[in-house]
Amino acid sequence: MLNKAQLFRNAAVCVSLAATWSLGADELNMRTGVTDISKAVYDLHMIMLWVCVIIGTVVFSAMFISMLLHRKSRGAIPATFHDSLKLEFAWTIIPMAILIALAIPATGTLIEMYDTGGEELSIEVRAYQWKWQYKYLDEDLNSTFSFFSNMSTPKDQIYNKEAKGEHYLLEVDNVLRIPTNRKVRFLITSEDVIHAWWVPDFGIKRDAVPGMLNDLWTLVNEPGTYRGQCTELCGKDHGFMPIVVEAMPEADYDAWYLKQVAAESARIEALSKTFSADELMLEGEKVYASFCASCHQLDGKGVPPVFPGLAGSSVAVGARDEHLRLVYEGVPGTSMAAFGKQLDAAQLAAVVHYERHAWGNNTDDITQPRDVINLFSAP
Repeated sequence: MLNKAQLFRNAAVCVSLAATWSLGADELNMRTGVTDISKAVYDLHMIMLWVCVIIGTVVFSAMFISMLLHRKSRGAIPATFHDSLKLEFAWTIIPMAILIALAIPATGTLIEMYDTGGEELSIEVRAYQWKWQYKYLDEDLNSTFSFFSNMSTPKDQIYNKEAKGEHYLLEVDNVLRIPTNRKVRFLITSEDVIHAWWVPDFGIKRDAVPGMLNDLWTLVNEPGTYRGQCTELCGKDHGFMPIVVEAMPEADYDAWYLKQVAAESARIEALSKTFSADELMLEGEKVYASFCASCHQLDGKGVPPVFPGLAGSSVAVGARDEHLRLVYEGVPGTSMAAFGKQLDAAQLAAVVHYERHAWGNNTDDITQPRDVINLFSAP
């Protein structure tokens, strides 16, 4: 025997089928998505849409028929009554009953959306202008590894110097990976301003607010790549903050996860390692491209006066510790962010070394991870 939820779902499916009378109709509608929540939201949307269509049809039909059949040119004589208690009851009770009927399934779906318990994996999502940091957490909420995800759409596409790709402004250098068939809980927060994490195929969105921790969850049954964006107006370049999530088969995800844990161990070991100048330049170029080039440009010339150039600048060829401090602490009140929380000591050392030796800069010094640790661990 069908329960209420199944009856509601069957009714919604019938209504949805009636709505898709052509192949092009779905392009104008919201996505069905790939999770139970997204499908429930879609079903609610379709039922409410058709309730509104029916109400609008009845109301406007009554208006037009009344104006057509009871116009003065047809000799219509206006009624002399001034009110009707029955009509007033009807147009109060009927809309109330419709709202209550719609509120019942909507409330059930909303409660389910906020039921974040029973998760098998927790991921902290921390927003920065304009990137996402994903931190995978173990059952004790201790970080195992983390990484940043930056938009990877080439600048030449943005400035119309080359044709735009298939996933224009919706592609990143590091995608978030989750397993299929497991409930994943996301802990959402922000490091600077209000952002919002939104993946339409999952039917979920939550604000990322500095100093607050919001949560949401998803359970994806179908492997695939799903894309979203920040949906808060978080400042200049707001549109350059995409989200890409890859849902992997469980076995593939477990293998990938173990590789990341091993890489994290290697990263921690690197903090005590002494690197050669070539190794620092190679790693520093990667870090610079991901975190610095969007403002200071790949050629180090910047976009003066907003984003000063680094080629030959007093910072890049000046005192090394001051250079490190500026990168680590940022410059309050400017676009220069503090990277002390975003980069580890090895990455900070590499990017500073790169900036001091690229584009013709040559300071004849080498910056090692221990230099960063010593500078910022001192009382």
